[in-house]
Amino acid sequence: MSTKSNLSLINSFKKLLYSDELKIKFRATPSAFTRTRKLPFERVVLFMISMVKKSLQLELCNFIKTLNLKNLKFISNSAYTQARMKIKPELFNYFITALNNEYYTNNDERVELWKGFRLLACDGSFLSLPMVAELKKKYKTSKNQNPTETLNARCSILYDLQNQMILNGALASYTTGEREMLKSQLDVVKSHHKEDLIILDRGYYGFDLIYELKKRKYNFLIRIQSNHNKAISELIASNEFEKIIEIQPSQHRSFIKKIYTKKTTIKVRLVKVVLDNGDVEILMTSLMDSNKYPVSIFKELYFQRWGIETLYDKLKNKLKVEEFTGYSEVSILQDFYCTLFLSNIQSLLVSEANDNLKKQNIENKKYEYKVNRVC
Repeated sequence: MSTKSNLSLINSFKKLLYSDELKIKFRATPSAFTRTRKLPFERVVLFMISMVKKSLQLELCNFIKTLNLKNLKFISNSAYTQARMKIKPELFNYFITALNNEYYTNNDERVELWKGFRLLACDGSFLSLPMVAELKKKYKTSKNQNPTETLNARCSILYDLQNQMILNGALASYTTGEREMLKSQLDVVKSHHKEDLIILDRGYYGFDLIYELKKRKYNFLIRIQSNHNKAISELIASNEFEKIIEIQPSQHRSFIKKIYTKKTTIKVRLVKVVLDNGDVEILMTSLMDSNKYPVSIFKELYFQRWGIETLYDKLKNKLKVEEFTGYSEVSILQDFYCTLFLSNIQSLLVSEANDNLKKQNIENKKYEYKVNRVC
């Protein structure tokens, strides 16, 4: 068994930041950051990571003081804005992937698993965007009942529930479906671990997604609407708590460009769960072995999906992901990916601190100490 210090993972990011290869790969044009400037590549990146949520000019001054840049007395808003436009937003997505690759490789003692599975969840949400022409072209506007025009982007995040690590995040027009966004995210993270179990709410169910999950060798647990089909209604009405069925695609759809036909079937297991208030929910899963995965485990297992709801609360209310620091699409994507990356950094730091506190708690402490997560 092997383990890595979370602080060593963060230090590996620092080395990556100052590499010439990174600058060349993620500068917007070949001429960007080729001359000696007040704001070289790594300083601009570090400033974005410092979570600018106050007055921009005030934060620039504080940044100079924090880094003790004696040869630099002033950076204008305009200079910073121009410098950040020279950096591709994908840089921070790259940081997320690189950090995850390090975390999940040769780190068996630290990575939390459920029965050998990495527990994942995916969920979507809407992020409010500044009402500017450039963003309206891509993300589209919508109207509520008032009717007030709003500009929202659909956000999709794939999340490791037990290790509290964001594996991938994406933004798209609010008209884009959650299932389509998830399918585009699946291939990005599969290399991290051999066995993944993804937990999804009922809005994700569809034969097409189930087929894609099976094709990519993802196990799944999905909540299903109680009136979805006859087999589910029969299970609810019966005294049974599980049932093996075969699902097939809707016969009233086009199969053009599909790699399956209308006769394709997939064997799944239905599990009936009774909640504390007496309500009944039906879960569909690829975990077919009743001895290894008895019905009794699924209520608590599905409840773990709540972790991604907690993540969105953290991103919106603590890390302030919707308080964007610019009005261009580049700025929006930089801020979005940067916030996800910072969430992962925070998870590593909190995990490291909790490990240290566990050692202190063993030493005859009256009370068990835990890290206070203020953000």
